[in-house]
Amino acid sequence: MIVNRVTLLGNKDHGKSTLIGSLLINTGSVSEQRINDAKKTSKKLGRQFEPGYILDSFQEERENEMTIDTTRAQVKYKSTGFEFIDVPGHEELMKNMLSGASYADFALLIVSAKKDEGITEQTKRHLFVAKLMGINKIIVAVNKLDSVNYDEARFEEITDGIKQYLNKIGFKSESINFVPISAYNSENLVKKSKKIKWYGGSSLIDTLVALSNSRKESSHGKSMVLLQGVSEDDSRSVFGKVLSGSIRKNQRITIQPEGHTSLIKSIFVSGRRSAKATAGNVVTLELDRAVKEGIKGSVACADRDACRVGSSINVLFFDTKPLKGKLSIKMNSVEIPCRKAEVMRSISVATGETKEKGSIKPLQAAYIRLSLGKKIAFEDFEKVPELGRFVMYSDRKFAGIGVVHN
Repeated sequence: MIVNRVTLLGNKDHGKSTLIGSLLINTGSVSEQRINDAKKTSKKLGRQFEPGYILDSFQEERENEMTIDTTRAQVKYKSTGFEFIDVPGHEELMKNMLSGASYADFALLIVSAKKDEGITEQTKRHLFVAKLMGINKIIVAVNKLDSVNYDEARFEEITDGIKQYLNKIGFKSESINFVPISAYNSENLVKKSKKIKWYGGSSLIDTLVALSNSRKESSHGKSMVLLQGVSEDDSRSVFGKVLSGSIRKNQRITIQPEGHTSLIKSIFVSGRRSAKATAGNVVTLELDRAVKEGIKGSVACADRDACRVGSSINVLFFDTKPLKGKLSIKMNSVEIPCRKAEVMRSISVATGETKEKGSIKPLQAAYIRLSLGKKIAFEDFEKVPELGRFVMYSDRKFAGIGVVHN
């Protein structure tokens, strides 16, 4: 069974943990023991049963009613599996949100329908980061509809506002699904709700299944292997992962950015000798010549021009702290010094609007030209995500995340 990775986005208190807990219960994906433990915790704290307590494993979280780290929970429904990645919704933990979103196949945004909540800057910020991470399919769950008596007008008010923002930051309308729910009352999660008769779509879980079935894998045809190192026993053997295309025995490759060419004498896939390796395979390649140490992050290409090589890259960057002092990026598992970060266009995450030049502020974004301390192998994020994503550090502290965007 293929497990789809779904990152949950949204503000603190909009109901992400409650939603996951309710899905676990309603799909039979959690044991009665864990449900009873959550009920005991609720009683001990003098509160009504809260499904989110099934997830929150730290006492501090339960007492403060705040998820403090990335939580993962697997839900099985019929023949489909989902791993929900619940990430923090408040600004101080944006780093956790970024790392959680970067591994997702698609996103589920939770927006509260309560009159004093609704769409916030944090809502928009999470949508922007999802876009930045290449998550091009998204479901928006409008939660807490019970608080407005399942009012259709309030649902439409929220969906219209989100559509306007998504259009500004480049989401295609056909990639957006809106589902009205009440996570706490389990309305429209697994079964269609009788209290939301005006809604003609599927339940949330069925919408997730339909979206996962429509998912297509990227198909960058050029053959590339992201290298992780050289064997300690034999300097002619390198190991890594096939990112795209395929490689064969007796095929000639070029290792970039070094520009060295070699002939593949043997291929081992997960430790077994093979005549061929395809995208996703973990491989060891025995070459006809020795390879120097320090090739971690390099790319073995069947076509010399399969990926791009250079020390200057244009990127789309989301900032979490001021860029000052000593800058570096971590890309392809290697840290690389950054000599200069020039802002070409700044972006208001709140409105989606851009302006020429300007500066970048924390929790905002920009198109930037990075000048690196050495040449690297890279590619546009939309073509090869593994070669187009990076993390920025300022004085060795996390400062944001970005993608190659040319």
